[in-house]
Amino acid sequence: MQNRSRAGKVLTLLFAAGSAVALAAPTGDLSARPAGTQVLVQVTNMRNHDGVVRACMTRDAHRFPRCQDSAQGYSVVVPAGEAATLRFRDVAPGTYAIALLHDENDNGKADRVLGMMPREGFGFSNDAPVNMGPPAFSEAAIAVGAASQRQTIRMRYML
Repeated sequence: MQNRSRAGKVLTLLFAAGSAVALAAPTGDLSARPAGTQVLVQVTNMRNHDGVVRACMTRDAHRFPRCQDSAQGYSVVVPAGEAATLRFRDVAPGTYAIALLHDENDNGKADRVLGMMPREGFGFSNDAPVNMGPPAFSEAAIAVGAASQRQTIRMRYML
């Protein structure tokens, strides 16, 4: 494995986190999803209530954390002041991973300082570790069955 500088690691994380949750609409065929199953996400460690929190959840390991165009995904965007609990509704059973972005200026992307360091917060299911970039799907994976599930995700800020 190739060694990366800290700046390179942060750049990789930013690219992934920023594009991971840029979707504002639910993805996939909602009519085919069973009614009633919810994944409730408790968001902690928010530094302010500015902007929005963008959240995506996908079963597609190849699209995580970039849930974009995922037919097996869900997304939610809420005002940051209402982000104490996010709800993914009518979730089909399966194994998912969740990515969050605290888009403080609501511009639809993860802002950076000097093109590398994340200016805005991010988080992943299972509080998955962030080392050389975003966590692997397997590190953030959660199992969703027929019963509603709760998950706590801690928002992280580099600056």
